Amino acid sequence: MLRMDPSSLRRAAEQLKRTTEEHATWHEDVLRSVFCDDFGAQDAVLASAAHRDCSFGRWFYDEAPNSLRDQPAFVATGKEHQRLHQVAARMLRAAKGGAPVARPDFEDLVATSARLRMQVDYLRSSIEAALGNRDPLTGALGRVAMLPDLHDLRSGVEHGSQPCTLVFMDVDQLKLINDEHGHGVGDAVLCGVVAHVQEHLRGQDRVYRYGGDEFLLALPGADLEVGCAVATRVRDGLADKLFIAGSAGVALHVTASFGLALLEPDEPVPASINRADQALLLAKTAGRNRLIKWDVAITTGTRWHRIDVEEPR
Repeated sequence: MLRMDPSSLRRAAEQLKRTTEEHATWHEDVLRSVFCDDFGAQDAVLASAAHRDCSFGRWFYDEAPNSLRDQPAFVATGKEHQRLHQVAARMLRAAKGGAPVARPDFEDLVATSARLRMQVDYLRSSIEAALGNRDPLTGALGRVAMLPDLHDLRSGVEHGSQPCTLVFMDVDQLKLINDEHGHGVGDAVLCGVVAHVQEHLRGQDRVYRYGGDEFLLALPGADLEVGCAVATRVRDGLADKLFIAGSAGVALHVTASFGLALLEPDEPVPASINRADQALLLAKTAGRNRLIKWDVAITTGTRWHRIDVEEPR
């Protein structure tokens, strides 16, 4: 899954569409030069770095977001694009020298063009899929993606490859912010909180918007101790951060409450989510801006395990 905010995904989709259309025009110009002896400004195609200097190449090598670069379709697109330029240059040299177009070169051009279009389509589909699975306001992953992802992570836990901690996070007093400053400010706060969380998570961690002001964090490879350390880093940084939100530039300090539970291999995924939710409820009841991890005592009511005993800031 691509880890990009919706605006970056949309910009990448627009850039890919524009540069693909421009490259289609380049392709037509090459064919016109080869078959109509209309060479015009095609000397640039013969340069060794021509695949970097065309509009598609400039986007691919210099402008495309880093989040796309580890996608298999992106890597394959670069290889096919470079090969297409090499075949085109070979055909142009032959045409300029008065030689007929070799059939193998023409078939190579057609096949390479088809493979390039296929990889670009794969890349475009990946971007569109990521856009469809994102919360349009905050850029967090949506609930459509959450359960399938968690089932995959649970399978990894079940086979002993790694633990996984779930963290339920609730933005404290968001209703009060909405009531006092308006929903525009509240929406800006949610976007800022998600951006802060993503900055302080590890590369493999995921953030899902569960609903309203609640978010679920999945921390693959993290046991409860590591999960608490990650959530504490997020919480402390958030409490220290000053948000300037809304068109009026309202200055706000925002906190959040956290409930943690392991993604259990022998329990249904919703049961593990519910445990993190129960721990979150205790964190809010205890005064907010706290971390509490689930243990069996939560359901018995005999005691609860507080990870953080500091007073809210």
